[in-house]
Amino acid sequence: MEAAADLVRRELVSRVEDDTDTSRGTVALARHFAEHRSFYRAMLTGACAFDMTRTLNALFVTLNQNVLRELLGGMEETAARDMALFLAGGVGAVVNDWLIEGAEPLDPEELAGRLLHLESALASMPRIRDDGESTR
Repeated sequence: MEAAADLVRRELVSRVEDDTDTSRGTVALARHFAEHRSFYRAMLTGACAFDMTRTLNALFVTLNQNVLRELLGGMEETAARDMALFLAGGVGAVVNDWLIEGAEPLDPEELAGRLLHLESALASMPRIRDDGESTR
């Protein structure tokens, strides 16, 4: 588990955190997972799959919170964390499915496009104000 977390921290999280271009970061994420498919596939289908998923989700919560702040604006901290956890789980499910079930060779640009489409859909959702009213 620690080897997987270290790989993600060293090769991916720091690169994505430093890049303000979400699409470039999403492509970097997809390329990283494609390059290390056999490793992640083994980790996500073996006895440690639950722990691996939790570890990856925890690493991506901070990144998700930053994206959500940009997309949704002034979310209260607890709601932002909850949404980041929710998003990490959903994105993780899409990535896991792609890694495990995707045809050879994996196409990182295809996955990046799918994830960016989800981000766009999230960004276009109405916002809920503190008074309970929605806005566009």
